[in-house]
Amino acid sequence: MSRKRPTDDGDELLARLGSLTAQARERAELQRSRVELALALQRGMLPRDLPAAPGFRLAVKYAPACHGLNVGGDWYDAFAMPDGRIGLSIGDVQGHNIEATAFMGQVRVGLRALASVTGEPGELLARTNDLLLSLGSDLFATCTFMRLDPATGVLESARAGHIPCVWATADGKSGVAEDEGGPPLGVQEGMDYPVTRYRLTKGGVFILLTDGVVEGPTLSVEDGLDQVVRLAGIAAVAGMTADSLAGAVIQGAERVGHEDDAAVLVVGHDGLTAPDVPLVQP
Repeated sequence: MSRKRPTDDGDELLARLGSLTAQARERAELQRSRVELALALQRGMLPRDLPAAPGFRLAVKYAPACHGLNVGGDWYDAFAMPDGRIGLSIGDVQGHNIEATAFMGQVRVGLRALASVTGEPGELLARTNDLLLSLGSDLFATCTFMRLDPATGVLESARAGHIPCVWATADGKSGVAEDEGGPPLGVQEGMDYPVTRYRLTKGGVFILLTDGVVEGPTLSVEDGLDQVVRLAGIAAVAGMTADSLAGAVIQGAERVGHEDDAAVLVVGHDGLTAPDVPLVQP
């Protein structure tokens, strides 16, 4: 009976190991290419520039999740509206893959396009909701849309299933915005989205964020929001810039151990507003 020599067995084992190594390398390269594609698609759908208005400062920070293909759910946006006001939106799409990234792009573009028809935040979200349902997607999105009037400092806000904003004033008062809100976009037709009006006074800030900033394996969303509230109050008293505050908030997101995208949009006011504008909240 013939037997293979030990050297033959060793050569066969080495050949198999080489083949498995090559296959693993190919899979790793494919996975890396897919992640890079998802990241590039995501970045391409986020705004490159933010609008400017005298007395106001906008700042954004974004930390994409990169666990496998967990990329693409969150977005932020800020743009000039036809009437001179500024539209602000932030949101989170269900899912974390290339499909979620594409749907995010549809929501963001839909909001911008419809804002040329109606700038009223509640009606804008209602129309966007109906538009998304007409596309027949199984995905949905949470969203906050605000309209800022730089002439008065008035912010009009409507919320679709999204976590609330955080506010702070120059004297250190801070809290979570207590607006009513409505259901997420793309779930049910004919929804209404109530509008709440605020006024951003000199030295004050509003912070729009996604749940990846305040919720993770080590932190509940309530505790996470409380941390941002405390940080916002300190920042307002200290006169921290909008960009520095956005950076501090996103650093807090890194500490909660989130596995989701994290987006922060800060609106700061360092100028004067018209004196006779009624203030609802805060």
